Order: sequence, then structure tokens, then C-alpha cells
Amino acid sequence: MKRGIHPSYQPASIECACGNLVQTYSTRGSFRIEICSNCHPFYTGKQKLVDAAGRVERFNRKYGRAKAEPEAAEQ
Repeated sequence: MKRGIHPSYQPASIECACGNLVQTYSTRGSFRIEICSNCHPFYTGKQKLVDAAGRVERFNRKYGRAKAEPEAAEQ
């Protein structure tokens, strides 16, 4: 191994928002994540609610999009 060209490989902890803590090694150091395999719906089989309705309303408010008129919707 050539000296001086590789980043330092150090112990690191990855902490999830659910509280799960994983000890590993990394060149980046410790960091936090929002979702992990311990709490992701794909792995748990449980459905997780996401605030999609609020996001759509915020988008429509931001870009001034009005609701479709009933006459236009019928055609």
C-alpha cells in the first residue's frame, strides 16, 4: 500500500432517527440518517404515513395553481 494517498479509515457510528445505532468503519466519520433498514417500511412490512397532503397544498400555494373548475373537468 502506497503511503500518503489513502484517506484515514476510522471507527464511525451511524445513528438513525428511530434510535438505531450501527457501529462501523468509515472515511467520513460519524453521521445521522433519517431512515434505516430497522425502520424502513420495506423491511418492517408496516406502512408509514407521509405528510403528502400538506406537501401538495404547499406546492399549489407556492406556484399559484388554482383548483380545476367543474366545467373544465366535465369536458
